[in-house]
Amino acid sequence: MSVLLFERELPELFSWEECLAYLDRTPLECLFRTNPADQSIIRLIEADGLRLPVRLSLSRPGTLAAESLTGEMPSEAGLAELREYVADWFDLDRNLAPFYQRGENDAVLGPLLRRHRGLRIVGIPDLFEALCWAILGQQVNLAFAYLLKQRLTEAFGEWREYEGERYPLFPKPEALRGVTEEELMRLKLSGSKARTVLEVARRIDEGLLSREELLALASPEDAGRTLTAVKGIGPWTAAYVRMRCLRDPSAFPIGDAGLHNAVRHTLGTDRKPTMPELLELFAGWRGWEAYATFYLWRVLY
Repeated sequence: MSVLLFERELPELFSWEECLAYLDRTPLECLFRTNPADQSIIRLIEADGLRLPVRLSLSRPGTLAAESLTGEMPSEAGLAELREYVADWFDLDRNLAPFYQRGENDAVLGPLLRRHRGLRIVGIPDLFEALCWAILGQQVNLAFAYLLKQRLTEAFGEWREYEGERYPLFPKPEALRGVTEEELMRLKLSGSKARTVLEVARRIDEGLLSREELLALASPEDAGRTLTAVKGIGPWTAAYVRMRCLRDPSAFPIGDAGLHNAVRHTLGTDRKPTMPELLELFAGWRGWEAYATFYLWRVLY
C-alpha cells in the first residue's frame, strides 16, 4: 500500500545509522518510531493539509527514501514541504567539511568525529515544538521531560490512525487557546512552565513570533535576544532553540548540565568544568559550537 514520495541523495559526511542511533536513544519518545531491524523511522508529517505517516529509510547506500504508508500522494507543493521538512530535520543541506577540518586533529573532538562520523544535529523544524521541548526540559531529568511531552501531545495534539496504530502530531499553538495554567499543571507542568508554554503559544498563534521572522533577523544573536525577551525563556532555552530549530551552528548552550557531564566524561576528570574552562575548550571550535556540543552529548547515550 505504501508509495514512494521522493528520494534524496545524501551529502558527504552524513550517516543514517548515526542519526538513527540518536533518535533511538530512548523508548520514551512519542512523536516518531524507529525500527532498528530495517533502519527506518516513521513519523506523522503534515503537508499541504494532509497528515501522512511517512517512513524514512535508505533505498540504497547514500540515498534516503520517503514513503507514504497510506499510499496518499500530496500535491507538488506538499511534496516540496515534505522534502524541506526532512532536509531540515536531518540538516541535509549543511556542509560539514569545515567542521571536520577544524576538529579532526583536536585531542578532544577528533576521536568523537572518527567514532561517530556523519552524525548530524537532528533538528526540530517546528518552532513551537522546539520551544516547548526546551521549556519542558528545564531543570528536570530527560525521562520526566519526555513524560511531559507525551501528556501535552495526548491532551492537545492531533492523531492519525492507520492499521491499528496511532500516529501523533505535536499540538499546534492554536490548540492551547483558552487553556489555563491549571489545566497544564494537572499534566504535571510546573506553574512557571505552564505560563511560558501558554505565552509562547499565544505569541506564535497571534503572529508575534515565528521561525521565519527569527531567521530573517540580522544575526543569530538577535534571534536569541528576541527569544529571551519572553518571560520564562533564558539563555539556555534560547541557545537550544537556535541550535535545533534555527540551525545556528554557533549556538552554544554553555549552561547545559548534559554538556558539563559529557565534557567531564570525555576529559576523564572527577568534576564538572567551570565556565572559563568551557570557553577555553570551545575556543578552537568557534562558529561550530552547536555541532561540538552535539558530538559531546553523544558520549552520554
